[in-house]
Amino acid sequence: MTKGNRWLLTGGALVLLIIAAFGGIAAAGAIGGDDNEQPITGPALEKASAAALAHTGEGTVSETEVGDEDSYYEVEVTLPDGSQVDVQLDEEFNVVGSEADVDDSSDDEGVDDN
Repeated sequence: MTKGNRWLLTGGALVLLIIAAFGGIAAAGAIGGDDNEQPITGPALEKASAAALAHTGEGTVSETEVGDEDSYYEVEVTLPDGSQVDVQLDEEFNVVGSEADVDDSSDDEGVDDN
């Protein structure tokens, strides 16, 4: 193999590698996910946080989202015991629902308590 052909082959492989890498990035961006969520900001953040904390009675706001699939605003509150509650609010900051945020990562399958 001549020196010119070696460079051509190496260059071609590099181009394919770059195309594959950028194709993977583009595909990942098309899937979407949590990166597309917009946090609540400004005065709305203060009002939404106050409404959510009044609803839960305690805790700290750990995450927020505008345009949630279940409501206009969603405020995630972390309670002192570490559990989390998602509080759903309408555009006027009225609570329209809430749900315990269940962590599915602790799977007890295969564990025998006997």
